[in-house]
Amino acid sequence: MDNVSLEQQPLDLNEIVKQTGMALHDLLQISNLRARQVVVLGGSTSEVVGEKIGSSTNLEVAEAILDGMLPQIRELGLYIAIQGCEHINRALVVEEKCAKQYELEIVHVFPYIKAGGGLAAVAMNRLENPVVVENVKSQASAGMDIGDVFIGMHMKPVGVVVRSQVKSIGQAHLSMIRARPKLIGGTRAKYSREEVVKWQEKKG
Repeated sequence: MDNVSLEQQPLDLNEIVKQTGMALHDLLQISNLRARQVVVLGGSTSEVVGEKIGSSTNLEVAEAILDGMLPQIRELGLYIAIQGCEHINRALVVEEKCAKQYELEIVHVFPYIKAGGGLAAVAMNRLENPVVVENVKSQASAGMDIGDVFIGMHMKPVGVVVRSQVKSIGQAHLSMIRARPKLIGGTRAKYSREEVVKWQEKKG
């Protein structure tokens, strides 16, 4: 990660906060998460400012992204897991209480801009009692990917794409995902109370 930049122009940090907050709102609205479920965030601040991933880490952008997310995360009592870069094997920064609840393996590394990336580095100062975990055991219930860094390895099955009014954060492509329970059963199976009621009415 060379050419680290703390300030690049033109860059509207308020717009980054707004875009991130709107996108997360869309994700949470359709995901129907409960308190203490995990939302995973992966992102490249370099991509947000229009540069190649890993080439222009921007801590101000990372701060703005978390400014857009953390108020909603905390209001709903959710856990956020922030993915680091490949140089720390995509380990994640979480709060210690999240690691304890999900019995996650804590690893010994301290993310910074050269190994971990901007978001993980900033998370070490923004989360309450932050720790780094090897993975979240594929227990994330929703996720946001800023800049195509790929977060699917952390998601519960079955992943469903979530579309948002927000298509990008800065210049970085945005994709989002939620998890739904697996559908099981054969031709007789029903998947909602409404389906069962309709079947009963039809049967007479």
